[in-house]
Amino acid sequence: MKAKAGAPVWLFDLDNTLHNASARVFAELNVAMTDYIVSHVQVERAEANRLRALYWHRYGATLLGLERHHGVNAGHFLHHTHALPGLESHVHSHAHDLAALRRLPGRKILLTNAPLAYAQRVLQALNLSHCFERVIAMEQMRMFGQLRPKPDARMFRHVLARLHLQAGQCVLVEDTLVHQKTARRLGMQTVWMQRWLHEGKSGAPATASAAAQPRLRRRPVYVDQRVHSLAELLR
Repeated sequence: MKAKAGAPVWLFDLDNTLHNASARVFAELNVAMTDYIVSHVQVERAEANRLRALYWHRYGATLLGLERHHGVNAGHFLHHTHALPGLESHVHSHAHDLAALRRLPGRKILLTNAPLAYAQRVLQALNLSHCFERVIAMEQMRMFGQLRPKPDARMFRHVLARLHLQAGQCVLVEDTLVHQKTARRLGMQTVWMQRWLHEGKSGAPATASAAAQPRLRRRPVYVDQRVHSLAELLR
């Protein structure tokens, strides 16, 4: 896939795009987030699970709802829910995908709604830290005092301005369709990574319920290409 002018600038998601987060990591994050809500919002576990899914659907990230409605401190939440002892041993991808990513021409930037420390641990476990010129994580998505993670169009525009890029130069590689819909509306090209969208898995961030992302047979009009391997990007 080629960007509209010159070498492409690749904006990669992390979970279920570069590695198989559905296998174990998402489940552990879900438990950690529910535990946090039980402890800090002081509700029963069933209600905590409901709030976790509700806020993801409503705001695109559970954290936004907790911050807005319950006064939860974002840094505290991200630190405690993403500590995940032994994470590195649970991070899995395919060797040929990782090799293809290393050979992929153009600038590569990681754009993830996960916290920075977690993203860095995953990249290190995949031996991909050197592949990305920078990591833009949840902490870098605060604008005018408010968190605006994907799919917020204002954050996308801010990132483009910070990097001195035009939308048409960029290709967003994601597993989550709602993020691609916003990016395409802004003029980016979009690639839907489907390798890790297992049956019964949403492919959405760890805060989503199993029904968070529809299972579509046809490529949505706002998706330029769908792939089952990062190696397909080399074609």
